Amino acid sequence: MSDFWGYAPAAGHNAGNSLVGFKVEATDGSIGKIDRHSDEAGSAYIVVDTGVWIFGKDVMLPAGVIERVDASEQKVYVSRTKDEIKDAPEFDKEKHLGDPDYHERLGSYYQHPRG
Repeated sequence: MSDFWGYAPAAGHNAGNSLVGFKVEATDGSIGKIDRHSDEAGSAYIVVDTGVWIFGKDVMLPAGVIERVDASEQKVYVSRTKDEIKDAPEFDKEKHLGDPDYHERLGSYYQHPRG
């Protein structure tokens, strides 16, 4: 599952380039903006602020769902629908930092979404 927590080489993201503020496009439309991201090997992710779309919920997406980064348009395209992202577990800063199983559970959701 650790491969799912890394940016695909074809995605076009270069480690060290900030994605904060980029718009996020699901397969069926825009879902929000990136609030934070990580390039950490085996634990790369983006946190998306969905704004009013789902009442300001922040969601963490493993880097493995990123299909493409368009730096010129400042957009990140992901391989999930709005509903799949809306139904994902809410980003939990405490669990993210202190619970070693959190990434595994979240990765499992995105590999087998129920949305």
